[in-house]
Amino acid sequence: MATSGYYDLDAILTDSQKIPCTFELSVPGLGYLSGNVGEDVKEGSKLELPLWLGEMLAVNRIAGDTTFLTMDLPDALSKRVVNALKADPKTVRLREQAPHFYGLGARMLELFDEEELVEILTETFKKRSIDIADKASNSRNLVSEGGDWMKGLDETERALFRSSHEGGTAVRKWFESSSRT
Repeated sequence: MATSGYYDLDAILTDSQKIPCTFELSVPGLGYLSGNVGEDVKEGSKLELPLWLGEMLAVNRIAGDTTFLTMDLPDALSKRVVNALKADPKTVRLREQAPHFYGLGARMLELFDEEELVEILTETFKKRSIDIADKASNSRNLVSEGGDWMKGLDETERALFRSSHEGGTAVRKWFESSSRT
């Protein structure tokens, strides 16, 4: 993910993705988080919360070591998805998992110590980047394919495709203009 600042739209959208959380204690008056206005969230309740909220409630400790909740890895980074990425990362439609898949992965890895997941996401990006760069330089083939391939790319990959395509176009124009002089 690019450098993220306070007003970085991609960072805001990444932090708004839902994460499964389990409350470690009962919290009065927070029932509206589960659609139960006026009720309490009971200890052991499982809710999906935006990443930014789950993180705040998970890292802030009350009364020593007690936290409000624990977070789990989201479905986008589940064993099923990770195994599919290990088998063949090019076949996984990352956008269907999460529009900001790599951003979500990076944020979750800030919170979880998952060395294997770091390797898998890194290898996934490397292998898919080669394919993205190739298709960006031969984008006429994408039109004949119907553009379905592009629908599976997450936002980081789409930005890489645009940059690769625009860079290749700029180099071709430069060569053309320099050969005329």
